[in-house]
Amino acid sequence: MARPVPIALAATACAVLVLSAGCGTTHENAGQAPNAGTNTKCKGPNGHYVIGMSQANVAEPYRQRMNDDIRNAAASVPQFEVKFADAAQDNAKQVSDVENYLTQQIDLLIISPNESTPLTGVVKKAYDKGIPVVVLDRKVDGDAYTTFIGADNTDIGRQAGTFIAQKLLPNGGKVVELKGLPGSTPAQERDAGFQQAIAGKNIQVVATGVGDWLRDKGQQQMDAILKAQPQIDVVYSENDPMAEGAYLAAKSVGRENSIRFTGIDGLPIPSGGIKAVEDGRLTATFVYPTGGKEAVEAAKKLLIDCQQVPKKQTLPTQLVTKDNAEAVYRAANGG
Repeated sequence: MARPVPIALAATACAVLVLSAGCGTTHENAGQAPNAGTNTKCKGPNGHYVIGMSQANVAEPYRQRMNDDIRNAAASVPQFEVKFADAAQDNAKQVSDVENYLTQQIDLLIISPNESTPLTGVVKKAYDKGIPVVVLDRKVDGDAYTTFIGADNTDIGRQAGTFIAQKLLPNGGKVVELKGLPGSTPAQERDAGFQQAIAGKNIQVVATGVGDWLRDKGQQQMDAILKAQPQIDVVYSENDPMAEGAYLAAKSVGRENSIRFTGIDGLPIPSGGIKAVEDGRLTATFVYPTGGKEAVEAAKKLLIDCQQVPKKQTLPTQLVTKDNAEAVYRAANGG
């Protein structure tokens, strides 16, 4: 245990470090609860820290990979103990999961919200208690959190739309869009970016379906769309599992060769989007990093190093096509 710091010395330290995560509040926290945004949990390298990870669901391969990345990164930090909770796409359960973590007096919360608005209140509650909050992949409303880590989903949607407009349908054509969970920010932003990119390009979105990020729901949506739409040139899916589901639906009626399928996630696993591109089921995908490693790095800075972290950390993306799929997969797995 560290020896107590004399009061006068502690006051001087806080005066010097008034903008740090360990002392006081900044102007961003004006009007909030007394401990809002104040990291009271840092005990340095001699501490033991319990981290609660609240996951939206583990039915999506992307989310299971995110948990695995967090688990693997935390394994190299002996001071960390990480607990995981699966909300199973249930907002009320995720709120309850976080409330349970607060009862357990966790030292830091990592959360990937199922939907933004329903989870905003409980995230703010944790933040106001002085618990550092790392929001991962999906956003909450407002700014009552310590850091957000994720890719720029509007830009990814824009890049996907640009690829379809320039490379797949330079003369225009008909597109089906498969959307993720409507209340989640990636679904909203990937749609917005896509619509921006195809505007004025003679591309018609002839049908949309909501697959909630899941392959079986994507397949069900595409089954119905195929019956209603005799001509479909491209499927723009907001993630790879829904794109794979759409491919399976098209294959079941013999139309898989007349439609091109694009996705997002690009997981470097045998069942992921990169291999689907390499094998020819998808024409393209975009790498969407899980942020698991970066979340643990942020936790280490906050809890062990007593340092600040940026309010927003934007992760890079990459277009994956048949031309580079093998190399991207190999590089992602250390090859």
